[in-house]
Amino acid sequence: MTKAINPSSDDASAPKQEVPTEAQRAPRANDRVPIKVWDLPIRVFHWSLVITLCVSAYTGLTGGFTEMDIHMQSGMVALALVAFRIGWGVLGSHYARFTQFVRGPRAVLQSIRAPVDAPGHSPLGALSIIALLVSLLVQISTGLFANDDIFTEGPLASWVTYETSRQLTAIHETNIWILGGLIALHLSAISYYELRRGKRLILAMVTGHQPGEAGSPEADDTMGKRLFGLALFGVTSAGVYWLTTL
Repeated sequence: MTKAINPSSDDASAPKQEVPTEAQRAPRANDRVPIKVWDLPIRVFHWSLVITLCVSAYTGLTGGFTEMDIHMQSGMVALALVAFRIGWGVLGSHYARFTQFVRGPRAVLQSIRAPVDAPGHSPLGALSIIALLVSLLVQISTGLFANDDIFTEGPLASWVTYETSRQLTAIHETNIWILGGLIALHLSAISYYELRRGKRLILAMVTGHQPGEAGSPEADDTMGKRLFGLALFGVTSAGVYWLTTL
């Protein structure tokens, strides 16, 4: 007599295939995953500049012997930081480089009409960054030659005539409002993206990560790159010290 085959017994003895969970599944190209965007040097630069500008604004508006001395020192720190950022925009990691986010007018208009949620600076945001850097350079460089006609003058004021120094002082006193307006616009844009678009830009500048598509380029944030950033800031700091002590 032929023994009947029980299909259920074969199924029971066969190994079960486990269905991978969402966390175990390999990310697909369109998945949103944390992307390392901001390397440590760019994050340290950003928050150092924030602190330096706050000190410069407070001491510049309050005046006084001690305050103005601190104001000049903070201006020199700001110059070293801005010089570092320009250098890092050429030599830094992927998202810090100007070639990655500085685009032409067509790309800026396209980003306004159809915003793309991509890691790093948008073409429109790049305009804000460039405008801030230019305004900062104007503010710092004119401050080096400034003279308030009372008791304070910039470290390079003796390099130019009195009339030129006063003209540069006038630019210094006017540009601060342009710089303040650009900073206010920058903060407003961050608030909009944080509150209305749900993009955690402030947190990203702390952790270095932003959501992006799987497979997106990531910042080179290795120890070697960090040490290179530290060395670059050392060079810019030494250059500022040399310039202001000639």
